[in-house]
Amino acid sequence: MQRDRVYLGLYLVAVLAATLIHDPVWLAVGLALVLLSAGRQAANLLRRAVLTVLAFNTLISLSYIGMAWWQDISPWQTLLRLNLRVLLLTCLTFLFIARSNLFQALSLSKNLTYVLGLAYSQSLIFRRAHEDFRLALSSRSLKRPGLLDRYRASAAAVSWFIEKSLHAATQSSQALRSRGFFHD
Repeated sequence: MQRDRVYLGLYLVAVLAATLIHDPVWLAVGLALVLLSAGRQAANLLRRAVLTVLAFNTLISLSYIGMAWWQDISPWQTLLRLNLRVLLLTCLTFLFIARSNLFQALSLSKNLTYVLGLAYSQSLIFRRAHEDFRLALSSRSLKRPGLLDRYRASAAAVSWFIEKSLHAATQSSQALRSRGFFHD
């Protein structure tokens, strides 16, 4: 329990440092330290982090390159800083999740544990729903679904997730308010 709180404290300090540091060299040093801390899991951790941020960072990077070209400025320093920071924060988060129990780390506060429990249960519900949508698409298709079919299914799933999220947020907010978490 104490170890998890120490990891949480170190994680929060590292996240703060990663957001305040702007020199790509120091961001790269931070990433190297995180990977060294991961030990034998470093390659797997880096692979998971890269796959997680790949689509987002690619879209943002290409957009920024277009804007920089339009304004006739060099984008490379900013892109290096941005991509290193996102990769560092993602690796740091994956390492923290792998090494600690967030419920134990937040056990000092009944309210934080309660809110974490609500968030965790919602994520489990959404994970199960995602798998159900995936299985529904494959079971209702005689052949492998085409790109257009997958886009339509994804749009329907996203719509459901948004509606469910709004409903769950409203319900959670009302439950928390009735328990005195929020004051008017």
